Amino acid sequence: MKNEQDAYGHLMYDYFNNKTGREVIERDDGFITDSSGPSTYFQKFDEWTQHLQEAIKFAKGKVIDIGCGAGRHSLYLQSKGFDVLGIDSSPLALDVCKKRGVKKTKLMSITKINSNLGKFDTILMLGNNFGLFASYKRAQWLLKRFATMTSENGIIIVESLDPYKTEEAEHLSYHKTNRQRKRLGGQLRIRVRYKKYKSSWFDYLLVSKEEMSYLVKTTKWEIKKFIDFEERGYSAIIHKKS
Repeated sequence: MKNEQDAYGHLMYDYFNNKTGREVIERDDGFITDSSGPSTYFQKFDEWTQHLQEAIKFAKGKVIDIGCGAGRHSLYLQSKGFDVLGIDSSPLALDVCKKRGVKKTKLMSITKINSNLGKFDTILMLGNNFGLFASYKRAQWLLKRFATMTSENGIIIVESLDPYKTEEAEHLSYHKTNRQRKRLGGQLRIRVRYKKYKSSWFDYLLVSKEEMSYLVKTTKWEIKKFIDFEERGYSAIIHKKS
């Protein structure tokens, strides 16, 4: 990733040093919104929402934190004695992770991880990071790969947002266009912007519980538990089939 594309990393770095910054998300249909703010990525455990607090307690053994961002989940698990590897595609975000005390990090995108990294008991994808699966096809491919790099009783802990629990015309229209293009309704094409920095365009997948269940149905994984948060958000605990 080129420095000028690391919008998310620059946001994390500025907030870590100056407590300033705001992330802007641009969708490929021209829709623009800002996020809840970078402070969320730096929250301590007692500041997390209840569904995240409950979900992370299912973690066990050796953990890989995919899309670790500023390291809030990795740091919590480290404090509990877990062996954690945090990976992210943002060089500056990983720099912030290290400065905050995350012991093991690796610059890597989700599509590059494999069994060469070792065998893990828990794959962590919190912070709405189920979205990193990007599409139905890539989710199927990655779930197969995850099966080869996890222990016999491996689990995946994910978080997502149900995109269909909305009445906003801009989103409903986008869902319709996606379906016409043979994509899942909540498959977003977006980029991150911050100051003069902007990421390349990438797909990010939001799904309903029903869609998530469908995505894992034909894989070596099964959903054991959903943990709801307010109207749209939820976490899921996904176990490897015996």
